[in-house]
Amino acid sequence: MTQPALPLDGGCRCGRVRFRLNAAPMLTMVCHCKGCQRMTGSAYSLSALATSEAFEVTAGEPVLGGMKASPKHHHCPDCMSWVFTRMDDASHLVNVRATLFDDTDWFRPYMATCVAEKLAWVEVPVARSFDGFPGMEDYPALLQGYATAQKAP
Repeated sequence: MTQPALPLDGGCRCGRVRFRLNAAPMLTMVCHCKGCQRMTGSAYSLSALATSEAFEVTAGEPVLGGMKASPKHHHCPDCMSWVFTRMDDASHLVNVRATLFDDTDWFRPYMATCVAEKLAWVEVPVARSFDGFPGMEDYPALLQGYATAQKAP
């Protein structure tokens, strides 16, 4: 896997909402759930997990979209791009839509979630796969596995 150059900047389709990651993502993923399929209008969503401390909105004011409940999906108010997600207001983690980074060459999903809901023709090479969402007890090994994979040549 390739290490991203920091900081990682990105933005929505129209450019009104811009963001920055000041630390490397903790984990990368593809989600096949029906909700992600409907919100992206595609087969899945791609995300990079980061701490709230490493993530900042540098321009614009995102608005809540999606179901406007937990998890909280933040969108650009103009182009309605889905920019990032927080589980709730107290969450210390943020899932950034990986396709919105200015540089995406480094991105490879490490894990897949909700593969029980994936479209039959979709094949995404990942190291770990879950029929639903991983349990909290799975995350230490996932974070360690991703960190190890990032160090490999």
